[in-house]
Amino acid sequence: MPKLVLYTLHLSPPCRAVELTAKALGLELEQKNINLLAGDHLQPEFLKLNPQHTIPVLDDDGTIITESHAIMIYLVTKYGKDDSLYPKDPVKQARVNAALHFESGVLFARMRFIFERILFYGKTDLPEDRVEYVQKSYRLLEDTLLDDFVAGPAMTIADFSCISTISSIMGVVALDKAEHPRIYGWIDRLKQLPYYEEANGGGGTDLAKFVLAKKEENAKA
Repeated sequence: MPKLVLYTLHLSPPCRAVELTAKALGLELEQKNINLLAGDHLQPEFLKLNPQHTIPVLDDDGTIITESHAIMIYLVTKYGKDDSLYPKDPVKQARVNAALHFESGVLFARMRFIFERILFYGKTDLPEDRVEYVQKSYRLLEDTLLDDFVAGPAMTIADFSCISTISSIMGVVALDKAEHPRIYGWIDRLKQLPYYEEANGGGGTDLAKFVLAKKEENAKA
């Protein structure tokens, strides 16, 4: 069994996406918690691992990999028994890559527009334009889900990335079930995974609760 160390924070969607991938591959991770609010990611020892001071960071017996998508691809490529989670077929792989870019460039980016202002800048409101921006991302995902999963009929690492973000933001910006039946069906399919709750379920809910609690705390300050 390889020695895999993940510098992580379970509240973080990208970290949970890596945890989902590891669980799907049957890999054990030694997790080292990095508290962003406490500034752990800015400490000299962490900056030696990742000068961009972001998490997650994977240490595979001295090989350092940063950025969640890169880590997931690395794990599947090196340790996967097959290529189902990240297909080698160029067309299927391109669809997975497109979904990964959609997650980082649209879903996660728009979540950050709301969460960071509350967590790091003491804001107390949810600006209407930013909420609408998130709602538009929901509609884009709904339109994208033409099959059971985001990149086609089979589950891939793109689903892990997208669900880690969606499960967090929907607790702050409402995701209407009547308007987004495909998204809810997709969520239900992923929840059937035996490792889903441990790797993502609680973390997604907890992040939303943490943001809302911080919002109330800011209002009292």
